[in-house]
Formats: sequence, C-alpha cells, structure tokens
Amino acid sequence: MNKASDCTIVYDGKRLSGKQGMPLVEFLETHDIDLPHVCYHPSLGAIETCDACWVEVDGELKRGCTLQANEGLEVSSQHEGARAAREEGMDRLLSKHELYCTVCENNNGDCTLHNAMVDMQIPIQQYEFKGKPYPKDTSSPFYTYDPDQCILCGRCVEACQNVEVNETLTIDYASDNPRVLWDGGKEINDSSCVHCGHCVTVCPCNALMENSMNTHAGPFTDMPWSLKRPMIEAIKVLETTTGATPVSGLSEMDSAWRQPGLKKTKTVCTYCGVGCSFEMWTRDRHILKVQPTPDAPANGISTCIKGKFAWDFVNSEKRLTMPLIRENGRFREAGWDEALDLVARRLLKVRDTHGPDSLGFIGSSKGSNEQAYLVQKIARLIIGTNSVDNSSRYCQNPATKGLFRTVGYGGDAGTIQDIERAEVVVIVGSNTAENHPVIASKIKAAHKLRGQKLIVVDPRKHEMAERADIFLRPNASTDLVWASALSRYMFDNDLADMPFLEKWVNDVAAYRESLEPFTLEYAERITGISRQALIDTAEMIGRADSVCLLWAMGITQHSHGSDISTSLSNLLLVTGNYGKPGTGGYPMRGHNNVQGASDFGCLRNMYPGYEKVSDPEARKRWAKGWGVDPEQLSDKVGEGNFLMVQSAEKGNIKAMYVIGEETAFSDANTHNVHSAFENLDFMVVQDVFLSRTAEFADVVLPACPSVEQEGTYVNTERRIQRAYQVLEPLGDSRPDWRILTDLAARMGYDWGYTHPSQIMDECASIAPMFAGVSYERLEGWKSLSWPVAADGTDSPLLYTDGFPNPDGRANLYPLEWQAPEETVDDEYDLMLDNGRLLEQFQGANQTGRSAGIWDQVPHGFIEVSPELAAERGIEEGTWLRVTSRRDSIEFPAVITDRVAGKTLFMPIHFGKPGVNALTGEHNDPDVQTPAYKETAVKLEVLDKRGAPPLPSTNYRFGRRTPSRGVEVEVKWARDDYRLPPHTLANPRKL
Repeated sequence: MNKASDCTIVYDGKRLSGKQGMPLVEFLETHDIDLPHVCYHPSLGAIETCDACWVEVDGELKRGCTLQANEGLEVSSQHEGARAAREEGMDRLLSKHELYCTVCENNNGDCTLHNAMVDMQIPIQQYEFKGKPYPKDTSSPFYTYDPDQCILCGRCVEACQNVEVNETLTIDYASDNPRVLWDGGKEINDSSCVHCGHCVTVCPCNALMENSMNTHAGPFTDMPWSLKRPMIEAIKVLETTTGATPVSGLSEMDSAWRQPGLKKTKTVCTYCGVGCSFEMWTRDRHILKVQPTPDAPANGISTCIKGKFAWDFVNSEKRLTMPLIRENGRFREAGWDEALDLVARRLLKVRDTHGPDSLGFIGSSKGSNEQAYLVQKIARLIIGTNSVDNSSRYCQNPATKGLFRTVGYGGDAGTIQDIERAEVVVIVGSNTAENHPVIASKIKAAHKLRGQKLIVVDPRKHEMAERADIFLRPNASTDLVWASALSRYMFDNDLADMPFLEKWVNDVAAYRESLEPFTLEYAERITGISRQALIDTAEMIGRADSVCLLWAMGITQHSHGSDISTSLSNLLLVTGNYGKPGTGGYPMRGHNNVQGASDFGCLRNMYPGYEKVSDPEARKRWAKGWGVDPEQLSDKVGEGNFLMVQSAEKGNIKAMYVIGEETAFSDANTHNVHSAFENLDFMVVQDVFLSRTAEFADVVLPACPSVEQEGTYVNTERRIQRAYQVLEPLGDSRPDWRILTDLAARMGYDWGYTHPSQIMDECASIAPMFAGVSYERLEGWKSLSWPVAADGTDSPLLYTDGFPNPDGRANLYPLEWQAPEETVDDEYDLMLDNGRLLEQFQGANQTGRSAGIWDQVPHGFIEVSPELAAERGIEEGTWLRVTSRRDSIEFPAVITDRVAGKTLFMPIHFGKPGVNALTGEHNDPDVQTPAYKETAVKLEVLDKRGAPPLPSTNYRFGRRTPSRGVEVEVKWARDDYRLPPHTLANPRKL
C-alpha cells in the first residue's frame, strides 16, 4: 500500500486493499464483488430499509451498507445466518412487489431489485404477493407511482428530503398499509412536487417510472394490459411449480434482447447554466428517459423538471428541417447550396459596399463553444469586424464587469462544491430555486443538514427567501447602498480582513474613504432595510470563516448593474472571501452556455480567453494563429447586440447574422427591435425553430439542438464539459459548427474542419486560458475548469495564489450610488419586476413544446401583493392592463405575498411580444445591458374575470412535509417487526 488512506480488509477469506473509509458495498464493487443490496445508493448512503445486505462481523450480523472499510475489518457473507438474513430480506421486498420483469419497462439491465434477486438465486418467492389497497397514481404528466411495485426502500424519500430538499415525500411506516406519500397523502400533481425527477432517478425498481418509458422500452412492453395480465398470472403459476430460476432466466434473456436497440449517451443539459450532465436513453428517435449519475461533476443525480422531462422539442413537428429563403414576402424551402451561396454572397456584398462594421453577428448562448468560436472567427477574420456578441449582454455582462474591475476573471470564483461548503451563503437578486434549481438543492441540503447559514436579499419572497436565516427586502435598485454600508461596517467594527487586504488588495485607503456616505442610517433611509437588520447581516457575514455570494439578473438588469455587481465583489474582498475554499463571488449564468459563448469570443471587445481586441500583442497572436497579418484584424471595439439593434434602426448596421437567440422577444423595447430588423438590408437566422426573430429573416438556416451534435459547453462554475451526439440530425438540419464551416468555405476560407474537436484544438493552441483543453481530457464524465494550463492542470478554485492582474493583487473599486434611470411618479406609480419560472425557459421555444409543462403553468399572469389587491379591488383571475411609458399588455392576476406593496411581478415567458413591450432602452452605460428591472407602470383593473391563472394543482399551492429523511426507526419500532432471519406474519406491511 502506497497511500496512507489505503487499507486492507478480509472478505470471505480474501485480502482486499482499497480506500479507507469507503462504504463496504462500494469497496467491494471496486473488486468486482457484488454484495446484494437494494436500498443503498452512493448518493444517498445507508438507508437501512431493505435488509438484503447482511454480513457477519465478529460474530454479529451487520448491514453491509453501514460498514466502512477500515484496516483489519473481517467480513463474512457466507456465514449461514448472514445468508439466511439476506434471503429473508429479499423475500420481504418481493412480497411487496409484483414481479413481471419480462413485460416490465424497467427490465433494462439497471433494475436494482431485479439484479439483486437474480444474483442471490432466490429459489422461490416465500411470501405471496398481494396488492395494496391504493390505485396507481398517474396524475403527473411526467411520471407514475405504482404502490403495487413499491418496496418501501425509501430511496425516493431520501432524495426528495435531503438531496433535492423539496420535502414532499414521506413513508407512513406506522400505518397498516405503508406507502410513499406526497404532502401526506395528496396526488402527485396536487402536491408540492416540482417534478424534478429525483425520486424516479433513484427508484430501484419500476414503482416510480417516467411516462416516456411506457410501451417503448422492450419487445414485450407495448402489449396491452389485456394481454399482459394473463401472461403475468400464468407465470406466477409456473413459478410455484418450477421455482424462480427459469422465470428469472427468461427475464435475463429479455433484458439482453433489449440492449442492441437501447442507446445510452452522455450529454449536457440545454437549459440553465448549472451544467447538468446525464445519460439520455433512446430507442430510435424516441427519448426514453434522462438518467443522471453520481459521476456527473456539476449535478450528480440531480435534475429539474426541464432537464429531466422537457425534451419533446427535439422531435417537434415544428422543427426546421430545410433552409428557407424569403421571396416576395414569403418563405420557400431551398437546398443548402442555394441558401449558403446566397448568405455568403450577400454578407460579402454588404461588407464590400458599406464596410466591415456594417455587419453584426450574434452567437448563441445555447450553442456549443465551437459554434461561438466560429461565429467570432467569421466576424473578425472574414468580415473584419468586432461587432459580435451573445445574450450575456442581456443578463451577465454587468457581473462580468464587476469581477474584471475587482478580481480579474469574469466567472465564478469556485465550484458548486465551494458553495456547498461555505459557512454562509448570500443570495442577492437570484430566484435560485426556480432559475438554478440544482444549485439551490445543494444550498438547501447544506442549510438543512450541515448548519449552513443563508442570507437572501430580494424584493420578492421566493422559496430561498422563505428558507433564509435573514431575509432582506430592499427598495428597488438600491443594492449598492446596503452592500457598501456593510463594507463600511466591516471596517468600522474590526470585521474587515486586514491581513488579507494588506497582502492581496490595492486601493484599500481610497475605497474606505469612498464609503464615508454609506452609514447605516443612510442605508436604512435609501434601501428601506432596518438598521438592525443591516447590523445582523453584517455580523453574520463578517464573523463567518467562509462566505459565498451569489447574484443574478435581479442585480445585473439595472441601469447601474455593473456598479452593483462591483459593490458585491468589494464586500467579499473586504471580508477576505476570495481564494480559499467555500468563498467567492458567483454570478449565476442563465443559459446553458452563456458563459462559454463569452469565454470563446462572442464579445465585442474580447478574443477567446478574454484577450482584448485592442491589445496589440493579443491581436498579433490571434493573427498568427489564423495565418494572417495583424492588420487584417480590427483593433476597434465593436458593438454588442443591444447597440447593434439600435444601429440597425439608424441604418448603420445593414446586415445581421443571428444564431439561436430570440432577440425579437428578449431585447428591451420590443417595438424598436422589430422596426430595426425590418430596416436591415439582409438578415440571417440560424435556429431550430422558426422563432419570432426568424420571422424577420431573409434566410433561415435549420440548425440542430445540442443532442444532435457533438460539442463542449461551459457552465456557471467555468466547468468545460463534453456532450456526445445522441440522435442524428432531424431532416436536413445540420450542426451549427458544420453550417458555419461550410459558410466560411463559400466566403473564401476553407478551414477543413471535419469534427468539432479540431476547432477546440485550434482555439487551445492560441488562447492561453484554454491551452490544455482537448476532447481527450474531456472524455466521458471528465471536465476542466478554466484557466487550463498546457499540461491539463485546471483551476476549480481561483485566486489561491493571487489575482490575474499585473501585480497579482485585487482592486477595491470606489463607487457612488446613482439613482435608477426609471422610477415611479404620480402616473406610473408601480414598479414591474420580471423573471423566469421553474417550469418554463426564456421565450418557451423549447419548453413550450411539452404538453406536461403547459399543464403546470398554462398561461402568463401578473403577481399582485395582497395589500395592493385589497386597495384596488383585485381578485384572483381578475384581468389587469399594465401600462409602461411605452406600451400596454394584459394578463390575469395572481394574488400572493411573494410580492409586496407596490411592486408587481411578471414571468417573461408568455405572450408575443410579452413583457418587453413594456421595458425601455435605458441601460447600464458601462456594458449596455438593458435595465429590464427598472420599469415603472400603471395598473388598470379590467371588467373581466377568469379562472385563476395558476391551476390549484400547481406546486406553489402545495404544503411540504419536511422530515430528516427516511424514518426507518418507525418501522423497526412496530410490534410486528423482527430482524431477519426471523420470518414475519405480514411482511407486506413492513
């Protein structure tokens, strides 16, 4: 043994070496030894409910799942009592589970119960199965619970209570007929269940199963139950005469028959920036299920409703499958040669006629890194402009600016694991539970199980605010004030980390002087947060050993979002919360690759790897890498997408190429966006659907979603992951990288890429930040967090040895508070907040293709506070007209204390043009991010009533039933329970 952490145990007389402290069942698996177990799961630990893993240690029977490998441990699985106990445990499980494996959708080689039963070679089922007095719960549009298949192992409960921490599921072990309960006995779809799919993922049998598996999994599963039921009954009779072995042998054959047509492919989620990865199971083009694994670096076994279930769009009949060319005001289908020839010719003509800066390019924040790289390469190398951007302009550029000003890198300081291990987590302007639910689950688990403290600052009382130890509700757009007041408090009360500041931070004195106006009294007056609440918050942050601060669009989408973001990073520097585990700033990225699109060069002022286009040395290196003279690359900062649209309206931008962005829906002041697009001489849109943006195009190119192409993506924690191709492109659609490669060739640049790995290799050979990135190093579940050295060494935690500035130090950045550009007045007397919902995503172009999603949230609404509703006579379902200084829209009311006073909230997903008919073009002057969150409105109550816009079954009306997990002790305490190998009179109830 070479490592101090190694140990040697004796198992059934064999000496085995491995990692000290590893659970015995996992330790044995590393030696290809399977100790039968059902309830144990590596992400859940020992639940101790299944009684199938008994072994003998020092003359005593012990559950193998509870044992850890330690030096000198001696274990016997062959002891007669241990074998008998295991078989009794399995018999008890089978008494609760009706076996019909060969016609079961779950017999695909990974049914834990089936595999354990076969491995144990159970000769015959000792206890007769009898059905439970409960119907199958089919109320969810996504999954089904069958009590007659449920073995009461509790995996689902443990996952719901302590992994997802939605706290919906329990088991009523004390009842006569125990079962899994949703909110104490509600139907699934009438409970607090958020349809994250955790429970389905960990179920060891078919008690919980995705509806998408029904009839598609195996050769016999599509038979109607009128045929299945007689077959099942006949097999039961056969088993009582021949024993279980021939029957289980048949099911093993069935499982093997399924494998050739069953494809399991690792991919990365196409929704938010958490970067969940998982296996996607398919048969032909049918997506059977999404199956996460503990190996996934960002999410483990976790998913949300979208990542687990919202993939119907992939096979939607609305998919674009042929290029479209506009003629006489209408689209007609065209071949690829005609479409690409036209695009190449027109783009070059605009360049040659009006100059390079008359064109603008918008790369997709949902496309791959390779797509982003090629978009900026075409813009910079072929066209000669730096007017290239992505949707981070609408959300995260202010956060990136704040980080560049202070600590030097425009990304999360550490990993999701750092957030989990922090002593205090501060969430500001982020509805994390709905927008980044998997990260929220990690925080909820740390808060519930490990004593982490949680501070939430937000005008809206969402779930994380309800769970917080401190919840602050500031006046809109005043976050810089309280953050700066907290920084001053740290200096004034000896809570600033002076040794850290002296060693690592510049401009401390100047910054401290700039804090003079930010007294607690001033902060209370401006923000509306009480002086004592500010003190309590400062004390919790200042006295903690480690603090992570998360923020999102509630901070960035303001007229001074860059300054607010800077103030948050300043606070972290003052308290020494950078460069050590469990610390740092974490701007939550909204799209699956909004980080990567920026990292790989879709920014108006940066080459890939955040090298400035105005830096002669960077320009020289990129020119050399691309084989051209530096003079061919412009050193002029281009225009971002927000300014591109304005320039198009003025006639300065003549042509635009937009990939995978719903700019016509997402940009502020929709009417001006539409008129700008109509003013273009030529417009190309490359997308999966005929989006609202594509309706303005002259040419529409049909791209593939992520699951139909290979590529890499960067999540919110700077983690680069590889996604493999799951399905062939639908129709004649093509991967983004191939479309762009073919287009470049028609424009005179035949780069010859035949695989996206070659594009990554090229980028890594030029950009120092990605020097060690390769597809080989990203194989399977492996990932890399930038910056990555040439030898492949990556950087999960930044700033451990200083900051990426010339002197190796961070910078405190003095600020002044500036009032928001748009505020209320006597006429526009309310503020309109807006954001995402858990169930939908952006303009619903993808999630909107799933009927089950619409079942949860059928249409849009306006949240109104109880006090405002009472004042103006508004009831649930009352239709309201909301009018800004630009336009009006109408939606029904939801009355809720999630909002307070004279603040309204609208989800962004609904209606065309939707909420951006109301938002204005006032923006952050540093990065031009529109101030979506600064929209003053007036409200008119219409004489129109409708049904409540949120169905009564929506999870927001559910009542959670928190527990510490599976309460197996209740089962053990029952008078009729006996430890195996004792038999039971009625094992179905235990």
